Amino acid sequence: MPVQLSLPLYHQLSQPEVIEYLTSDGSAGLSAEEVASRYEKYGPNELRFKPGKPAWLRFLQQFHQPLLYILLLAGTIKAFLGSWTNASVIWGVTLINAIIGYVQEAKAEGAIASLAKAVTTEATVLREGQTLRIPSRDLVPGDIVLLASGDKVPADLRLLKVRNLQVDESALTGESLPGSKAIEPLPGDTPLAERTNMAYAGSFVTFGQGKGIVVSTANATEVGQISQSMESRVSLSTPLTRKFAQFSRTLLYAILTLATLTFAIGLGRGKSWIDMFEAAVALAVSAIPEGLPAVVTITLAIGVNRMARRHAIIRKLPAVEALGSATVICSDKTGTLTENQMTVQSIYTEGQYYAVSGGGYSPKGEISLITDGNPGSPFAEELPPALGDCLVAGLLCNDSGLKQTGEDWSVVGDPTEGALIAAAAKAGLSQLGLLSLTPRLDAIPFESEYQYMATLHDGIPRLIYVKGSVESLMRRCSQMIDRYGQMTALNAEQIEQAVETMAEQGLRVLAFAKKAAATHQHSIDHEDIETGLVFLGLQGMIDPPRPEAIAAVHACQTAGIRVKMITGDHLVTARAIAERMGIKTAAQVLAFEGKQLAQMDNHQLAQAVEDGSVFARVAPTQKLQLVEVLQSQGEIVAMTGDGVNDAPALKQADIGIAMGKGGTEVARESADMLLTDDNFASIKAAVEEGRTVYQNLRKAISFLLPVNGGESMTILISTLLARDLPILSLQVLWLNMINSVTMTVPLAFEAKSPGIMQSPPRNPNEPLITKKLLRRILAVSLFNWILIFGMFEWAKSTTGDIAVARTMAIQSLVAARVIYLLSISQLGMSLVNYLRRQSTSITNAPILILGIVAAVALQILFSQWGVMNSLFATAPLTGHQWLICLLPMLLMVFWAIFANVIDPPHCHGK
Repeated sequence: MPVQLSLPLYHQLSQPEVIEYLTSDGSAGLSAEEVASRYEKYGPNELRFKPGKPAWLRFLQQFHQPLLYILLLAGTIKAFLGSWTNASVIWGVTLINAIIGYVQEAKAEGAIASLAKAVTTEATVLREGQTLRIPSRDLVPGDIVLLASGDKVPADLRLLKVRNLQVDESALTGESLPGSKAIEPLPGDTPLAERTNMAYAGSFVTFGQGKGIVVSTANATEVGQISQSMESRVSLSTPLTRKFAQFSRTLLYAILTLATLTFAIGLGRGKSWIDMFEAAVALAVSAIPEGLPAVVTITLAIGVNRMARRHAIIRKLPAVEALGSATVICSDKTGTLTENQMTVQSIYTEGQYYAVSGGGYSPKGEISLITDGNPGSPFAEELPPALGDCLVAGLLCNDSGLKQTGEDWSVVGDPTEGALIAAAAKAGLSQLGLLSLTPRLDAIPFESEYQYMATLHDGIPRLIYVKGSVESLMRRCSQMIDRYGQMTALNAEQIEQAVETMAEQGLRVLAFAKKAAATHQHSIDHEDIETGLVFLGLQGMIDPPRPEAIAAVHACQTAGIRVKMITGDHLVTARAIAERMGIKTAAQVLAFEGKQLAQMDNHQLAQAVEDGSVFARVAPTQKLQLVEVLQSQGEIVAMTGDGVNDAPALKQADIGIAMGKGGTEVARESADMLLTDDNFASIKAAVEEGRTVYQNLRKAISFLLPVNGGESMTILISTLLARDLPILSLQVLWLNMINSVTMTVPLAFEAKSPGIMQSPPRNPNEPLITKKLLRRILAVSLFNWILIFGMFEWAKSTTGDIAVARTMAIQSLVAARVIYLLSISQLGMSLVNYLRRQSTSITNAPILILGIVAAVALQILFSQWGVMNSLFATAPLTGHQWLICLLPMLLMVFWAIFANVIDPPHCHGK
């Protein structure tokens, strides 16, 4: 078993101390022998996940249902008594249930496997004084790794040398922008997001170069530790599985009690124990809704397939319903609610503000002057002089570029610089075109000490362009350009007000300046730009919200679902994004920082989680804590995210939603649902689908259980009155499994009801069988009991043939069920509205019609085919007897109206 080093605080150690601790060589690296020894000790540098359950175990677990235990036991006793036909049918029912569940689960796992394709990365290392390119899985602690722009950091590194190194750690820390790296030791309590002398596995180098020593590999990395904490947590059940398990246990106890009572009463009346066992088995089989597990599985599977067509893959079947009952959605910001692409949205020059439309790195968009708080018409031709100079400065004082792949644009280099290039392109400026006219002669790269970058360009005159923080440039500027392109005195107060205005909007602000250089100047240094700069303007940028995500948030809120933002980004930025998206509690955005949450006691934390809508600068453990607090308050929590830092919270939530395309592998592994198009808007469709699934499941329950109720009442009362059983155990199995499934499965295909997204979420504590639904079930069960018992007694007294009487009782029940099925379906409601001329069309429901036709055809075989007569003890019916069996359909019309008054079928569980 591979081991890992016990982890000291590497960011606290100096470079020599780290190298000595890892017994490495900072200039030559490890020897081949040492690499081989450490590889054997620590294993490959790749995350190790727990293996999935074997197929045979997944299949056996399908039988792990309380109601199926009774069937398996009844079948075993029947076989022991020599009733092999009965035993075979009972076992067959349980086997069908297991196969359906296993197949659907295997399909879901197969979809996941196709997404989680392994991606091989490489690393540049120093070994025995030579620079080598090796697979990142071959790295060991102590290896010296070289980093360059565009590299993926292959392991956790303590940096030894940096040159303008910037690393994008958004997947781990939630930071929108790449962070600048350094090599100096840091205090031991420095938060992970601020450890500038470390580079963590899975992050990306966006700019500069660096060298670091591997301190952790595989599961010992920060990514790996999050993965392990995720795996150590027990996967929570969903609301549907919890309610279904509770319902099954309650029904199990009731069935065992009634079956035992029936057996004991019969024996007390002198009946044979074999006859009484048949009655007890018949009662147990009649009370068990054998078709319900299959119908639940099929209904959920249909929901899964519908979501797959809408770019969402469900890993666990109950997750469809769980999202439909969600009361809170906790969403990560970067890459989930936002584009994860920096975008210039506001420009300030010569006392005026300009709005920049469009998002991401696409050059599609326009720049327009803001007048009276609103953008005006875009510039059709020539740009104002100061605006043009500000855009040119951002375009030329730039080391990055944009790349187009199909319809998508991406940045090659720093995201901030990519935003500047895109902004200039929206004004018709070309980076390559300007560089050909004014080629770069020299540059001063950005350094954290100076907080600016400068470039020298050829031309008449030669010009120096500078971009950087407002503070660093303002003290070097003495003049600015007015709206007419003329030099004027610097108005520092006005500029500071503009900076404050942009910052309040959550924008990251960069300042731009220029200076004329000497005619024959070929190089520049810091002294050249210490004074005499001309201020050109400000550009404010942000990682903007996705437009479709704004609509999705609004739709969720309309449906009564609260949306909370949980992010590792800065508070001001997070609050600004929340304002734009309408994520707020009451009329305001109440925001908290992670350090505030850490100082709260349990009561204060619970109140903050209840009232807050934004939680910024939170650590991964705090994301998990927030989800747990919400769950302790009785909320059904959905958590969305794409980063490694989201994985524990995704695992803990009632349903975790990860991004299938841009999400990290750890996040995808921990989620219940993947969005293959990384579109937050798909969540609205998923909520809608989840509610529809629950509604259809509720219809299925209200259709299935009344038959069980009627059968159980019939057998119990017949036993108590010492009468012949109107229905045998095998006939009950036929009704409960074959007939019920044939007629119930089409309900799973029912479309959503109008207004399903206007109603609030169900009460998380609402039982599976509500009081209204229970009244409906009892009312229809009473009708079914009267029908079965009455038709059997009448037919037996008139025909003298008990097989014919039982067959007529069953066929009468099925005929009435057809009417009842129509009464709870949209087809039936549509038909009634059409006849009442409240609608001009009838809902197209071919699957429901097909199900009814199939059920009728099977019932004809059930009574008219000799093989079925022998197997199920039925008898052929005459035409006259068939007509009598159809009469209860008329009675069911009135009874169904009564049941619908008690509990309307399209009320979403309310």
